[in-house]
Amino acid sequence: MNQDTKNISIRRALTTDLPRLAELLQLLVKAERPFDVTLKDGELFYYDIEELILDSKSEVLVIDFNNQIIGCGYAQIRQGKSYQKHDFFGHLGFMFVDPEFRGRGLNNLLIDHLKKWILSQGITEVRLEVYHENNAAVNAYKKAGFKPILTTMRCDLSEMDGNI
Repeated sequence: MNQDTKNISIRRALTTDLPRLAELLQLLVKAERPFDVTLKDGELFYYDIEELILDSKSEVLVIDFNNQIIGCGYAQIRQGKSYQKHDFFGHLGFMFVDPEFRGRGLNNLLIDHLKKWILSQGITEVRLEVYHENNAAVNAYKKAGFKPILTTMRCDLSEMDGNI
């Protein structure tokens, strides 16, 4: 790591981290709004962060820089669909790194820690969701070994001009 990231550590999130994690969640929502016209206005909470921290099937990690949380993410063991090869898989979410600290490999470092936790649970399949048009995130996940397998599409029928 370079000089300005030498004081970086990855650690488990604590319930005392909840206020900062709530702030990071709102920064994540703000960053994702341009990619999703279906998001409601105002403050949004995608997750119950405290529930994730306390859940034995989840691992919430934070990136700590000089005792300040600058990033976060979680892994959660989820049940696969009956028609899929894997009975269970690790799902990654709440992946966020403060813009000031991006481009330093911290997202990959966080993902590596989450992958190790998933492996420790006896799971080898890892999935995540990312907005298709969020090129920076898509490229970061590809760099971490992820490949797209499904694209979600939508259609707002209220915007149709009678073409149905």
